[in-house]
Amino acid sequence: MENSHDSSHSGLAKSAILLVGGFGTRLHPLTFKTPKPMLKVAGIPFTEHQIVKARDAGITEIVLATSYLAEVFEPHFGNGEKFGIKISYAVEEVALGTGGAIRNAAESLENDGSVVIFNGDVLSSHSLREQMQLHVDREADVSLYLTEVADARAFGAVELNGDSITTFNEKMENPPTNIINAGCYIFNREIIESIPAARVVSVERETFPQLLASGAKLVGYVDRSYWLDIGTPAALLKATQDLIAGTAQSEAFDALVASGDFVIKNGSLVASDASIATNSHISQGSFIDSGATIGESASIAGSIIGEGAVVGARADLTSTFVADGSEIPDALIAENSFFGF
Repeated sequence: MENSHDSSHSGLAKSAILLVGGFGTRLHPLTFKTPKPMLKVAGIPFTEHQIVKARDAGITEIVLATSYLAEVFEPHFGNGEKFGIKISYAVEEVALGTGGAIRNAAESLENDGSVVIFNGDVLSSHSLREQMQLHVDREADVSLYLTEVADARAFGAVELNGDSITTFNEKMENPPTNIINAGCYIFNREIIESIPAARVVSVERETFPQLLASGAKLVGYVDRSYWLDIGTPAALLKATQDLIAGTAQSEAFDALVASGDFVIKNGSLVASDASIATNSHISQGSFIDSGATIGESASIAGSIIGEGAVVGARADLTSTFVADGSEIPDALIAENSFFGF
C-alpha cells in the first residue's frame, strides 16, 4: 500500500471497522446465545444502527471484527447488499484486544485512506460526518469522538489543548477531566499498519499513549449530544426508551418507523402484527416485537417482549426482558427479570 500516505489526507474516510467481538458478560443472561451487538435496541440489532450510521455518513465498506458467536452475524447482514454498503467479516480465533482486532480487520478492507472504528456498544447521536471532516481539516493521525460525563472514572479520560489531545488516561480513580473517549475513532492507515499484528493490543492502554509519546497528532471531536454505553440490561432498556422518545437519534430507527411495520403508541414501540388485548396497558418505552401476543388486562412497563412471545392475562411486567417465543403465565408479576434466556 505505497499510496496509503497520499490518500489518507485527500478525502473523507470511506472504510469502517466495527468492533463486535466482546463477550458481553455484563449483559448476562441476554448474551448467553446472542452476542451483545446483535441484541435489539428499539427493534433493531444494535450493530444495524451503527452500519446505517456509517453508510449515511458516506462509508462504502465495513468490516465486522467478530470473535464471540461470530457465526450469527453473517446470516443477518450478509454481504451488505440490503443495507447499501459492502460488509465483510474478520473472525478472531483468539480475542486480540481493541488494537489487535483493528489490525486484523484492516486486512479485509479494499479502500485506501483513513478508517472509522466503532466500538460495538455505543449508541450516539454525534455527527460522524463532522468528525470525519475534522480529521481531514486538521490532518490528524487519529481523531477521537469525545463526550462529557458526570463521572469519568469508568472511562478513558482525555485532556485537551484546544482540540489537540495531550493526555489519554484509561479508567482511573481521580480522572483529571470529565471529557471521555466515546468509542468512535478515525485512524490513518499508516497508524493501523504500525499496530503489531497477531497479538493482544489495547488501543486505550497501549496505542494511544504510545502515539502521544511519539508526537503523533491526536485530535478530539467533542460532542455533547446523546451518548450511551449499552453494556448492561438497564442501559439496553434505556437506549430503546430514548430512541422511542426521540431523546436519541438513529437513522435505522427512523426507517423502521417509516416502514409501518412498527408504530409508536403511548411512548412504546409496537409491531403492527402483534396481537394486543384492548384492555391491556403498555407504557414507558416498552418494545413489543413482531408476532407477540399480550393477554387481557396485562400491564407492561419499560419492558422488551420478544418475537412471538406470549404474555398471559393479568401479567404485570416492569423493566423485564422476555425472550423470543417465550410464554409468561397468567397473573405473573415480575420486575427487573429475564424470561427464556
